[in-house]
Amino acid sequence: MRAILLLILTTLPAFAETPGGAEEFGTLNPEEMTIARILDDVARGETSMMACAAGYGITKKGDHDHARDVFEACARDGWTGAMTWMAQLDDNGLGAAEEDPARAAHWDRMAAEAGDPVGMFNYGLDLMRGRGVSADEAAGRALVDRAAEAGLPVAQRLQAAGYDLDEVTPDADNWKYEGRLY
Repeated sequence: MRAILLLILTTLPAFAETPGGAEEFGTLNPEEMTIARILDDVARGETSMMACAAGYGITKKGDHDHARDVFEACARDGWTGAMTWMAQLDDNGLGAAEEDPARAAHWDRMAAEAGDPVGMFNYGLDLMRGRGVSADEAAGRALVDRAAEAGLPVAQRLQAAGYDLDEVTPDADNWKYEGRLY
């Protein structure tokens, strides 16, 4: 019995070695469910619901540069939630040199055109305020109405308030909407 066990133990290393080494099988034991893995996947052009949702956690931890990488890739692949997050980043200058209201409005418009109620609401606000786009109160209200019809509570609240933008705008942001630059 000892002889058989000894024979098995001495031959195991020979069976463990492969002609091309472990590299021929790719990455052994890759990271899973980590930010590094998500960033690697996105860099390879692979997006998924989980990767796009992880962008939220990445930006909430203050890593706006990496959040932009995730959200831009997801937005390119048609994830409307990522479009609205790109608008939020651009509107506030997060992960960028400065605020870019026109680019924020662009992302809101893309989400709205894709049928996203949050995108409709946000682009409606952009139009009503004239932030990032030329002001068009009627078109903005129409988009808010579509978002409300889709069941978006904040859009319904704005309608009920007679489209009073103070209903949905924190006081701390009022400086952004003073004087239209577009």
